[in-house]
Amino acid sequence: MTMNLQEGLRPTRNVVALGERPAFLPWLALAGLFMAAIALRHVVAANTDVSWLLIAAERLLDGQALYREIIETNPPMAVLVYVPGVLIGRWLGLPAESVVDGLMFSAIAVSIGLAARILENSSAIERAQRWPFALLAFAILTIMPAQAFAQREHIAVVELLPALAVLVLRVRRENPQVWAIVVAGLGLGLALSFKPHFAIAMLCWLSILALWSRSWRLFIVPENFIAAAVVVAYVGIVLAFFPDYFTVIGPMARDIYIPFSLSAGAMLLNPVMLPWAIAVIGTAVSMRRRGFDPAVVVLLAVSFAFAVIFILQRKGWAYQSYPMTVFALLALGLTIGTVANRAGRDRIMDAGAAVLLVALFVKSIVWFNYSFDARELEPSVARLGPHPTILAITGQAGLGHPLTRSLGGTWVSRQQMLLVADYYAHLRKQGPVEQSTAAMMDRYAARERQWLIEDFHKTPPTVVLVDNFTGNWGDWLKADPELVGLMKDYRLRETFMGIDIYGRRTD
Repeated sequence: MTMNLQEGLRPTRNVVALGERPAFLPWLALAGLFMAAIALRHVVAANTDVSWLLIAAERLLDGQALYREIIETNPPMAVLVYVPGVLIGRWLGLPAESVVDGLMFSAIAVSIGLAARILENSSAIERAQRWPFALLAFAILTIMPAQAFAQREHIAVVELLPALAVLVLRVRRENPQVWAIVVAGLGLGLALSFKPHFAIAMLCWLSILALWSRSWRLFIVPENFIAAAVVVAYVGIVLAFFPDYFTVIGPMARDIYIPFSLSAGAMLLNPVMLPWAIAVIGTAVSMRRRGFDPAVVVLLAVSFAFAVIFILQRKGWAYQSYPMTVFALLALGLTIGTVANRAGRDRIMDAGAAVLLVALFVKSIVWFNYSFDARELEPSVARLGPHPTILAITGQAGLGHPLTRSLGGTWVSRQQMLLVADYYAHLRKQGPVEQSTAAMMDRYAARERQWLIEDFHKTPPTVVLVDNFTGNWGDWLKADPELVGLMKDYRLRETFMGIDIYGRRTD
């Protein structure tokens, strides 16, 4: 049986034509994801910490002293990162929240674009995978965060992407361009500046990759020195302009914030741990079929490093698990659709991995959207008058934030919540407290209560919220004669789900 050249080419040409996809489809998919992400920002509640940190940034710009007139337990970068959003919002007459969202979307697009450019001439990611992987990354960075959008961990992940792209090249023994090294170092340094323990995560993933690649040169590459220079400069700025962080907040963080945490066992049983483990195991199974790809190994190493940090922090808060989740899902996604997986059996396994990825993605959205939502309280507070000045007697940060900003109000207290009193109450519920610990807690609690009273006098609130929903804060208030005296000028207007809403007397 013979076949001429024209007949032999025809089937191949038809297959290519059928397999081609219009060039606009990836961009159309990207536009769809972007619209979904924008819509989600109008559905989910504003983030509690972001709302408070915007207030802190506004006060800082207005001349108030951070860690004296603004009490925040995190290093200054937690406040400074939101200053550009506040400034731009003031210049344009826009809400700072909208500007921050816009800046985040822009940063995500730039970060993904830079990472793609860094890997453009590398075979680290197959060409057929690049658009699907970019779309997955965009969805994970814009949709999956849900209520944790623009949190510090979210921002840090966005800053890390170019550095991880350079790291992939390093592991593959490929040389990145100079501009890529500079961008990677700057992004890595900024990410490490958010929280000191992020440096532990970096050392962890570098150690894993050094063992895997059998090369310790990963520790002495130029981008790491650039990152170190950024961190040193940042520490110098903190020492020069925010010394109270070390004298006021440092001791409190050491004595209260760090010790009062969940057990290691409770952290291992945290709801995020099982989905994370499933993603890692699914990735490992897929990698075993086709060999260990350096890019996937990098993502898994970084995910594991942030999982270690999540456990070490011992708080269990959803947003702190965002980095470990992001890189685990990216690793799983990168194993799908490779050339090595195009046999019939592997395609079935690819389909199973894709279903697993979608399920974990949806599960993660639910997890990151979990928060204390006080939006139902807004109508009750709004009835007491426009632009209220609000004070909340509570240990729940979500009660006053973002409620205050949503109503165009002013937050009276220098604190986000009564952190010390809340921790002290939890400690006493667990049993007898040692005398030395009780004495220490009494000192910090007295200072916190005095701050509250000073703020009450400085800016008398028009609305006081007393939280009997998450704790017995009504009894806490009544135990202090000075606070009881201050509350004589207020009348209980309404109780909503255990929250007593007091308004200032006008008679």
